Amino acid sequence: MATRLLLLADTHVPKRARDLPAEVWRAVGEADLVVHAGDWVDVRLLDELEARSARLVACWGNNDHGELRERLPEVARVEVDGVRLGVVHETGPAKDREERMQATYDDLDVLVFGHSHIPWDTVTTSGLRLLNPGSPTDRRRQPHCTYMTATAADGGLGDVVLHRLPPGDTVVRP
Repeated sequence: MATRLLLLADTHVPKRARDLPAEVWRAVGEADLVVHAGDWVDVRLLDELEARSARLVACWGNNDHGELRERLPEVARVEVDGVRLGVVHETGPAKDREERMQATYDDLDVLVFGHSHIPWDTVTTSGLRLLNPGSPTDRRRQPHCTYMTATAADGGLGDVVLHRLPPGDTVVRP
């Protein structure tokens, strides 16, 4: 049986939005594992995701301070159904990202990252899959707010889907 993953990053709650969109909360309830690649901004979202998700693997981002940095690592690692998965917020510039991450995380099969708010899905020459789910609350220069889902089973990652949230689904700050 496969493990259902929900990949999030750059939620910026409540700085960019009061809450996660309803669609994302539904996905939290359906996931076996929620992965969050940093920039929470407020510890209350961490508390709520821990309470509402079956399992959470997460790291802190550059906008996270205080209790978030005390409770979360800079890099999180977990093995899920034979998939060696890492989570980090920043990976530096897009130019030469594959080569840098391949050298830095040569013990992983998948690296989930954030920071840019730009969805990303590539595979390095060594087979390391790099995934950035974008942001479900702050699209910046992207056409949509986004998140990803995937499945892990028998040492492989599959069913990777980038979900685009409809305009207006984000609960914006007043």
